[in-house]
Amino acid sequence: MWFSATVPNHHYCQRCNILFHDATDLENHMNSRHHYCSPCNKVFVNEYGLHEHYRQSPRHFWCVPCKRLFSSASNYNSMNSATHRPKDVTCPFKCGGAFVSRSAMVLHLESGSCSSGVTRQMIDRYIRQKDTNNIITDPSRMIGGSSQQDVTYIASERSWNGHGYQCCLCQHEFRSLRALNSHLASPKHQDKVYICRGPNCNLRFSVVSALVQHIESEKCGVLRFKSVQSAMDSMLGSMARLTM
Repeated sequence: MWFSATVPNHHYCQRCNILFHDATDLENHMNSRHHYCSPCNKVFVNEYGLHEHYRQSPRHFWCVPCKRLFSSASNYNSMNSATHRPKDVTCPFKCGGAFVSRSAMVLHLESGSCSSGVTRQMIDRYIRQKDTNNIITDPSRMIGGSSQQDVTYIASERSWNGHGYQCCLCQHEFRSLRALNSHLASPKHQDKVYICRGPNCNLRFSVVSALVQHIESEKCGVLRFKSVQSAMDSMLGSMARLTM
């Protein structure tokens, strides 16, 4: 059940019998004190009525599981959480992992959490070998087929500066040697070998999962190019060969 709570041409709430100075004050009042749908100028007797209105109206983009209203269909469809998208991308190494996107699957492998033993370094080497036409890799960042991706930094107790364990590359301090080495093992200081070939884009990334996520977002339209689609399908589809 719903009813109109405002009077045309007046900043007045009929339900509360209050007259406001302007439309903004009235709008704030309606949103904070009533179960109000601003685009439709409707007030509902309870939260359930408002949610049902959102759910049934073709004018609104309402997610039932998380009870969230989106401003557009594209915003709703862009949600990458398991609530809004099925986990239909499986790990190629049959570890049982299922993911909402290919970028999430690649991140799983890069993190070293897969039982297959695949690491980020293995993925980097494999993709550089596979991408012979440099569709997603930047040859200017690689010399002789290698790059800073192949360098492993390991800190020792000598990194202690009297206050914390200091990174020799960025001077950031960490409370423990373990934290510093985790920082050094991350892609933080790796070359941005991966590149987006989208029109007027050319963004660079240090890990392939970040590039895949960028491509999946379709922000620059690079996914429309068949060469990019083919390269991604080929490389990601054959990752199971990494441990062979």
